[in-house]
Amino acid sequence: MRRNPAGTITALRDESRGAAAVEFALVAPVLFLTLLGLFDLSYNIYASSLLEGAIQKAGRDATLETAGARNEAIDERMREVVLNLVPTATVEFDRRYYADFDDVDRPEDFTDINGDGDCNDGEPFEDVNRNGTWDADRGQSGIGGARDAVLYTVTVTYPRRFPYMKIIGLSDIVTARARTVLRNQPYGTQTVTAAVGSCA
Repeated sequence: MRRNPAGTITALRDESRGAAAVEFALVAPVLFLTLLGLFDLSYNIYASSLLEGAIQKAGRDATLETAGARNEAIDERMREVVLNLVPTATVEFDRRYYADFDDVDRPEDFTDINGDGDCNDGEPFEDVNRNGTWDADRGQSGIGGARDAVLYTVTVTYPRRFPYMKIIGLSDIVTARARTVLRNQPYGTQTVTAAVGSCA
């Protein structure tokens, strides 16, 4: 008995068994990547929020007169907070102090005699940090003294929790940076000194 080819095609067209499995196979990779992305984003936001809270506390502790002797303890406490959440993280600290909040992240002033926008050719500049060279950041390393504004920066680097995210072009390494600027308590007279230098 011969089968009708048209009837076979019609039967196959009307067959719906297995359609759900095929549809799931098409949708599953996109769904899986979306879920991984949400988990990764949530984890990084939580880690960043925790870092922000910890640096605010550390920054306040660092403004006290006795902070100079406790810098290592303050940093260690910060490190413990981060490592409790991300055990494989690398934590780096940087403290720079300025005479005033307006000075944070500002270059040292110079007289641009030749008008090229660069400090060069022996042009005079205000050597705020007294290191003998013109700097794009006038801050000095350390916590400074009374009434100085201190920029406290913590940089945390850790491997991404879900390394599969490189499929969509994200790096396997996450770098989070938190900064806070606070003024030291007025426990003495502020010392502001600057010298005049010549640009190379």
